[in-house]
Amino acid sequence: MSQITWHKSLKSTNTELREHISEYDNLSVVATVEQRAGRGQGDHSWYASPGKNLTFSIVFKPERLNAADALYLSRITTLSLLSYLKNKGVEARIKWPNDIWVGEKKICGILIENILNAQWVESSIIGIGLNLNEENWPEELPNPVSLHELTGKLYDIKAELAEFHKEFCRHAQMLDSEDGKNYLCKEFKANVFRLPEGLEL
Repeated sequence: MSQITWHKSLKSTNTELREHISEYDNLSVVATVEQRAGRGQGDHSWYASPGKNLTFSIVFKPERLNAADALYLSRITTLSLLSYLKNKGVEARIKWPNDIWVGEKKICGILIENILNAQWVESSIIGIGLNLNEENWPEELPNPVSLHELTGKLYDIKAELAEFHKEFCRHAQMLDSEDGKNYLCKEFKANVFRLPEGLEL
C-alpha cells in the first residue's frame, strides 16, 4: 500500500528515501514542510520557503524497466505534473530534461536518481519541488513563478500533494501496457522543448 509520509524538516527528501528505501512500498511519498538542503540538477540547490510549497520524493519500483528505457520515468513524472497543473487551469510545458515551465517561468524542478540492478531499474527516487504559494523570491533566481502567483489562490500543501499523487499513480500504470507507453512517448514529445541537438525521443 503506497502512502504519504510528512516530516517537519529534512535536509533532502531524496536523501531520506535513499537511506530508508527498503522501508517504503512502491509509490510511497516522503514530503517535508521544510527542506534545508534541497538539491536540483548538477550542483544547484532548490529554494522553498517552509510550509509554502511542495518538496517531496516518490519511490517508484517498476517491475521490469530496462535502464535503457529510464526516460519513461521522466515522461511519467513530467506529464503527471502537466496534468495536475491543467486541472488548476494552468497550461505548462516541459523544459528538457526535468523542469516544468509556464510561459518563460519555472514552476517546478525534478531530480530523478535511479538505483540499478544489472540492466534493470530496481527503484527510482523522484524528487520534486513545486512552487505553490511562494511570493518572495531570492534575487539570484532568474525566472521563478508559483501557482499562487498564476491563479491568485492559496493552496493547502497536504491536499495538493494527495491530488498530485493520484495523477502520478495514474500515469505510472501506463507502463503496464504498450498503449500506455505509446501515449507517454507521444505526449512527452509534444510538450517538451529545448532538446539537445540530435536527441531522438
